[in-house]
Amino acid sequence: MLLIYLSQLTPRNRYLFKTAFNVFLQLDDYKLTSDSEEFMAYLGPKFSYAKKPIADELFFEAYGLLESRGIKEQSINCLEYQEVKTLFQVSTGALPYDAFSAAFYLLSRYEEYLPHLRDKYDRFTINESLAYQHGFIQQAVVDRWFLQVKSVLVKEFPELPFKERKYRYLPTFDIDNAYAFRQKGFIRILGSLLKQVSKFDLKQLQKQISVLIGKRKDPFDTFNYQLNIQKKYKLKPIYFFLLADYGLNDKNLSHENRHFQSLVKSIADYAEVGIHPSYGSNKQKGKLAQEIRRLERTVKRDIHRSRQHFLKLSLPETYRNLIEADIHEDYTMGFAGNLGFRAGTCTPYPFYDLDEEVECKLTIYPFQLMEATFKYYLKVSPEKALELLKPIIDEVKAVKGTFISLWHNESLSNEDEWEGWRNVYEGMVAYAIEK
Repeated sequence: MLLIYLSQLTPRNRYLFKTAFNVFLQLDDYKLTSDSEEFMAYLGPKFSYAKKPIADELFFEAYGLLESRGIKEQSINCLEYQEVKTLFQVSTGALPYDAFSAAFYLLSRYEEYLPHLRDKYDRFTINESLAYQHGFIQQAVVDRWFLQVKSVLVKEFPELPFKERKYRYLPTFDIDNAYAFRQKGFIRILGSLLKQVSKFDLKQLQKQISVLIGKRKDPFDTFNYQLNIQKKYKLKPIYFFLLADYGLNDKNLSHENRHFQSLVKSIADYAEVGIHPSYGSNKQKGKLAQEIRRLERTVKRDIHRSRQHFLKLSLPETYRNLIEADIHEDYTMGFAGNLGFRAGTCTPYPFYDLDEEVECKLTIYPFQLMEATFKYYLKVSPEKALELLKPIIDEVKAVKGTFISLWHNESLSNEDEWEGWRNVYEGMVAYAIEK
């Protein structure tokens, strides 16, 4: 057993050390103590985490974030140690920085509780991120910090039974709009046709009419293609369905549409499914539970996974709402504006509510890249996108984390603005599973 001395036991350090050792370091046999006599008497592997060592034991200096309460601006310098950017520098101990405070700062999303600017969709933007500002948004620093802690511990106590982490790839899809033209209802179809006429877009008008009269497949209907790729590469994806009432930012098919319900049921036969909480659900209490019930009635199973539409995440309110709705896993943690690691990690981890100072029964699954980021934010070609995503996958593989990609059915149409993007998707999948 590894014994860890803390000058005081707090909700923060209980959470962080549990997450560090159970989740990241894969070492279950450890104990926390604030009893210095117990610590001194113990003859097995041990270390202290405090402002000062007790004697001559292995010692990690504490910066103080885990012993404090409340939320306030932190004075943070970003330095580099062994080619990894670090936070919360200290003057003594086994590492020149407090890896535990640094990890807590990023995992808890401490900076998102502080005053910051938000974008037009009321989202925390990547420009506000410390990791982006200091150039380490594309490095899984939390995973690397814990690897540095592990290296110190293994050198000092080679008998510690760390389990080996395994890299895995988890593809995910957001189904905002199952079809481009089909099943929209008379008024929406007529409005769309008139729009094409007013723009003199005869090519798009002809395509839409061909789909409506059954002469060609709807361009957003890429589900058979997805299934073929999943069979080819033996993938186990998760699909998130938008089942909102129609609104300004929620333009999905009606949840009562039988063709749409049939599609959802068929996908649920071979993939895991989750709810895609609507943009409107953030403002109107009760909408989230209503949308979850709609999906549960359709697939005839309980729903415990989610990803927010528009990646709209407000801490801690969004996660509290999900927990209240019995959601156990959320896949929203990532940026629309760029690739990388919003929480500094590619490892699923438990949510800590900073306002309440409590660990919650919700696991956060960070994603690292979304195809719309390349198209609408970075504005790069398919060829350039494939080039940019490979270092992200390399980083996840290097720390043996979980690579999670986010795609939409329409981007796999290989038509119009998405021409050539199937090559990006297939190239990404092939690279992700390559050993």
